[in-house]
Amino acid sequence: MGSTQAETERSWIELNIKNLQHNVKVLTQAMPPACELMAVVKAQAYGHGACKISTMLNKIGIKAFAAATVEEGIQLRKSGIRGEILILGYTDTKRASDLQKFDLIQTLIDFEYAKALNSQNLAVKVHMKIDTGMHRLGFPCTEVLAVKRAFEMKNLKICGIYTHLCCADSLQADDIAFTRKQIDRFYHLLDALKDGEIDIPKVHIQSSYGLLNYPDLTCNYIRVGIALYGVLSSPNDDTNLKLDLRPVLSLKSRVVLIRKVKKGESVGYGRESTVKRDSRIAIIPIGYGDGFPRNLYNGNGRVLVNSHIVPIVGRICMDQLSIDITDVEGVSTGDIVTLIGAEEYDDLSASSVAYSLGTISNELLCRMGARLPVIIKSDALEVNSL
Repeated sequence: MGSTQAETERSWIELNIKNLQHNVKVLTQAMPPACELMAVVKAQAYGHGACKISTMLNKIGIKAFAAATVEEGIQLRKSGIRGEILILGYTDTKRASDLQKFDLIQTLIDFEYAKALNSQNLAVKVHMKIDTGMHRLGFPCTEVLAVKRAFEMKNLKICGIYTHLCCADSLQADDIAFTRKQIDRFYHLLDALKDGEIDIPKVHIQSSYGLLNYPDLTCNYIRVGIALYGVLSSPNDDTNLKLDLRPVLSLKSRVVLIRKVKKGESVGYGRESTVKRDSRIAIIPIGYGDGFPRNLYNGNGRVLVNSHIVPIVGRICMDQLSIDITDVEGVSTGDIVTLIGAEEYDDLSASSVAYSLGTISNELLCRMGARLPVIIKSDALEVNSL
C-alpha cells in the first residue's frame, strides 16, 4: 500500500517502522530493570505522524505516551491509542471534563494550578511536575509543604511525579554538576514526602539524553523523544551510552520538471543564483510550506538523486525548490529525491541538516508533517516483542 501511495504523491514523509521497532528494543534494553519507556509523541511525534507512530508502538507493546497538549491527547485517543497519555504542558482547568472523558493525565504545573483543577470537582489523573532548576513549569522543589498539600486534594489522583533535566545533553563539567544537583534536589524532595508518610507515585526524571548520559537513575518511566526516532539533536553530541539508533524518517520528493539554463542566467526569486555554466536544473515540488527550511540553498542544502548528492540552487520557495543535476546522468521526471534521512549519507541526516542551519534536529523535524502525507515503508512488526 505504501509504495502505491508514494507513486502518486508530490512529496512525502517515509517511515521505516523496522527502525522504530529496533530503536524501542535498544532503548528498552538500556533502561534499568522494571523501568518503562514513555514515548514522547508531541508535535506530530517530532514530525513523524503521532497517530501512526503511536499505533505502531501500541502494537509492539508500548503503553505509555506523552503529548504536549490536551488536543494532541484527544487525537491519540480518537485514533484508538491504548494506555497512559500524559499531557506535558498547560491545559485550561475548565477542560477537566475532557481530561476525564478521554482518560488523559494532566501535569500539575504549580500549586495554584492544582487548586484550580481540584476546584472543578471532577476526578482527574495527574502527574506532579517539580522544578529542580530549569525554572519552567513545576512546583519549586523547596516548597515541600505545597507539594504535600496537593497530595491531599480530593479530586486529583496523583499517579506520577517528575522533573526535567535542562542540560543532561551536555558532558561539560559544570553542566554535569548542575544536572547532579537537579537529581539530588528531586530525590531529596521524594525523601521528604516519604518522611511525611506520603506514598510516592510513579517517578520519572530522564528524557532521551537523561537516559544516554545518566542511565542508572532509579525511576518508573523514561520519557524518550528524539532518540526514539533514531537521531540525536546534533551530530556532534557525545553521550555516555553509545546506542545503535537508526533513523525512522526520510523526507522525499520527486523530479517534476527539468530545465536547461544557460551560463549567466539566474534561478529563482531575487536572481540570487546565477549559473556559471550551461546547466540542467530539476524542479522539486517541496518547499518551506512543507517544513523544509527556506535558507537551505546556495551551498547550505544538498539532496540525493540517482545515488548522487547534488546542490540546491536558488531560493527555496513555499512549495518548490530547484537542484542542479548537470553532473548527474540519466535523471528523469518522476525520479525520487531524498532531502533528509538517506542512511548511507551522514550529511543528509536530520541532525546534520539541522546543524548546518544552526539549530537542532528536534526543531527541524517538528516543522514537517502539517501537509505532507506520512507513508509507511514497512509495516512488518513483531507484535508485543518487548
